[in-house]
Amino acid sequence: MVAPGMLQNPSVRNWLGGILPAWTLLEHSSFNALLVPPTPAGGAIRLAVDFSPEEIRQSAVARNALVLLHSVSAGRGLKLTATGNLSRSVVAEMIDLFTWPGFDKTEVFQFHNTINEPDFVALHFVRHLVETGGLVRQRKGYLKITSTGRRVLEDPARQALQALLFHVAQWAVDLGYFGRGLHGDWPQSDIGVLLWSLSVAANDWESPERLTRLCTIPINGVLEAQWDAGTMAMEARVLRPLWWFGLLEYRREEIPGRQFEASHFYRKTPLFDRFLSFRVKLETAAGPRH
Repeated sequence: MVAPGMLQNPSVRNWLGGILPAWTLLEHSSFNALLVPPTPAGGAIRLAVDFSPEEIRQSAVARNALVLLHSVSAGRGLKLTATGNLSRSVVAEMIDLFTWPGFDKTEVFQFHNTINEPDFVALHFVRHLVETGGLVRQRKGYLKITSTGRRVLEDPARQALQALLFHVAQWAVDLGYFGRGLHGDWPQSDIGVLLWSLSVAANDWESPERLTRLCTIPINGVLEAQWDAGTMAMEARVLRPLWWFGLLEYRREEIPGRQFEASHFYRKTPLFDRFLSFRVKLETAAGPRH
């Protein structure tokens, strides 16, 4: 069992509340292998690079990245502001073109007359991924498509778009701004172990609180927090982005008597196991984690 001593720590035991983390089933060598990003040469984590058009449509990130890339590829590209964000006219156009989980255009315009790029999280996130991934670049006040970006608009490169953007999101950029900077780069720093843990722990609807304890490796800041900041970081940096990639589905339940509160639940979609596969060895047979 990985890190058995940690599980004897009173703070860890109190935080877990009787839950045994899924990653404790891993052999030590497999645990370490999951800490290494996937590579074309192989490894413990493999990402599918042969998505069909229907599978791409199931991923809001990949689907809307294609929308953005098609727009960037037309004419001179997309106009940028002096600060490097997409212009408000471009943002308004993307709001009409993007379809995104949980996004309600009417709600947004209740609070803003005009929308800047950082205010439209879906666009800001996708634009950041395609730029970091080398599919677009800034030049002379415009966002322009690169030769790699043009290839991605057609098969076979398009089939690997989900894998490219997911790799960028999980191993090349810091998603800490989604979690308000809490706990540094945790739990994204252990994303390989976390993804494997979700693969065995999120088959049925689970709360973010349970998934955090089933799948993450707690750090002192999480254990010592006066409130459950670990669950907030997990939901913001991992669970919601996986929902946007089509790998998790999300359910919200109202709490009777609490007008502004709700319970949240997540579980794997079929796309999760289609997209992610793992080469690991276990100390014992895997089973439900309670």
